[in-house]
This record gives sequence, structure tokens and C-alpha cells, in this order.
Amino acid sequence: MRWELRTRPFLRTSEFLWQEGHTAYATSDEAIQDAKDMLEQYALLCEQLLAIPVVKGCKSPSERFAGAEETYTIEALMQNGWALQSGTSHYLGQSFGKAFDVTFTDKDGEQKDVWGTSWGVSTRLLGALIMTHSDDAGLVLPPRVAPIQVVIVPIQPKASDIDGKVALDDALDTLIADLKKQNIKVKVDDRDYVRNGAKYFEWERKGVPLRVELGPRDVSNGVCIFKYRAGENCDQKQTVSLTTAASEASSGLDQMQSHLLSAAKHRLDQGVNDSESVTYEQMKSVLESDEAGVFPGTGLFLVPWKCDEDNEKKIKEECKATIRCYPIDANDAGMAEGKTCFYSGEPATHMALFGRAY
Repeated sequence: MRWELRTRPFLRTSEFLWQEGHTAYATSDEAIQDAKDMLEQYALLCEQLLAIPVVKGCKSPSERFAGAEETYTIEALMQNGWALQSGTSHYLGQSFGKAFDVTFTDKDGEQKDVWGTSWGVSTRLLGALIMTHSDDAGLVLPPRVAPIQVVIVPIQPKASDIDGKVALDDALDTLIADLKKQNIKVKVDDRDYVRNGAKYFEWERKGVPLRVELGPRDVSNGVCIFKYRAGENCDQKQTVSLTTAASEASSGLDQMQSHLLSAAKHRLDQGVNDSESVTYEQMKSVLESDEAGVFPGTGLFLVPWKCDEDNEKKIKEECKATIRCYPIDANDAGMAEGKTCFYSGEPATHMALFGRAY
């Protein structure tokens, strides 16, 4: 439990769940490498499973985890242009080892302080997932993490059509078995007290990636109807042969997963202003009036920056922008060399990613 003056569902709550790890090493280099490796794992989790592209970077000194020598972070861009810190990994040096008397015996038999790391993600990732992909119709879930990947809505024949009922049940059983052979998580919505239209609306709102409709006429024609929650042509129904439905569902879900990641990458690319001519006043005019529910355009700014905690505080006070990170790719490439800070005019020390954040 923790005290929060203003909570946000999933993002900042009084009670939340963590995945957290702590490691101890004999050398500084090993600890630094472990912290970087975990950041990479979190980035892979976001991109490959949640279809959320992220910017990997280091926090500025004022934004580091208390007591850490370096904090690595992954930052995601939400649809409204705000950033969301989605996971962190910390190189702790020897401070925590000394504070808690954590030592090891080296090869010479001497007691030495350990070099430590800590890293974690939390249920905040659920908020990132919802805000990255969902739309006005409700939740959109990437197939790889959807608890139900396919929902089948059987359309029952008339009560007097006994043969039609038997044929529908047989086709339904075969389709379910075929889908399970493809390792697809499937649910049948056979509630007889809910109208079909209400079922369609419910499963769309819950974000199930693929809805399959199967009625007596479909069975007699050897087909079923596909309707994807997102992706290309998701606004259209597709008629699919029952003999190939399972394999087509498998490939279609993969395509939907790729589409969600591609669309989010495009938003991230378009949402970062990395123009060399951008000024602080331009960034300020965009961000100072920005509110969570309105996206005015570019939400993040990659700019040359001289590391200065006082100036960092001034910018936060003036336009609510914070340094989300020093992007690893931009800074490893030496993009700040020979440039002047966009705020102070002094020689830049880093490329910094500024923006509003949750």
C-alpha cells in the first residue's frame, strides 16, 4: 500500500502488483550489464507481447531511483501524446549493499561489498496496454496476451429444425477442435437468453481479437464468418471456409498482432519532434496547455540538452514537461556533440526526450 493524493486506474493506485528482482554481483561491470539486460527484456515484453513500442533510455540524475547510480527506463507514447514510464532497471552501485551489510567472500577469501541492481514492472503495464490500442468502441487486446483469442457465436436454427441443430453442433465441435490444435484460446457464447447483436457488442467492447459467427446457412455452405477487432479491413466481415478456418484464424491473429505494433510504432515516430530547429518556446507552446484528453499533435521532443537540475525544474514549472529519458540510441550515436542546449544555449551534454507524462 502507498499513499496517493490523486489516483489513476492501473497507472497510479494505492495498491498494485509488482514483478521485481534484485541481484548482487562481484563487479560493477557485471551489475551494469545485468541492469541493461533486464531493460532489454522489458522492452521485448512490451513490443513482442503487448505490441507497445518503447524508447529505451537513462533517467536524468534528478529522476533516478533514490540511491541508484543509474536508472534505465522504457518510455511508451500513449494515443494522446503523453508518455508513460513502463518499466525501470537500476544500477545501485554498492550503496545498498553497504547499507544492508550484503557482502561476499572473494577468491582471496576477503569480505567484499556487493554491486547491486534492482528492476521491475507493475500493473501499470495494463494501463499502457489499454491506452495504446483501445478505441471508442472499447478495449482492444493484442492476440498474444488476450485471455480469449476467438469467441464463437453460434446462431441457432429454428426449434423445429432438428437436423440443422445436429449439423450445427457437429460443425461447432469440429471448429473448436481445429482451433485448439492451433493453440488458440477459444470460447463459445451459446447463451440463449442474450440476442446475437448484444453478444457482438459485448465481445467487441471486451476486446476479443476475433469473433466467429456460425449459423445453419453457413454450415450448409461449409463456411463461417470472421470479424476481427482491429487490423486491416477490420470493419468488414470475411467469409471463410470451415476446412481452413483454424489455420486462417491463426495467421489472421498474427497479422493483427503485427498491425497493432506497426500502428503504435507509427504513432511513436510521428509523436516525436526531433527537428534540429525546435526551440524551447515552440515546445512550451505545445505542452503548457496540453491536457490528458486532448492530443494537439507532437507530444515528445528530442532536443540537445545540458544536464542541469535547476533548469529541469524550471521547465517542469513552466510547461509541466519532464525529461522522460536520455535515449540510449541517440546518445550512443553522439547526436549531442557540437550542439547547444535548446534551453540554456550552453554546450549540450545529452540528447533529452521531453514530454508530458502520466
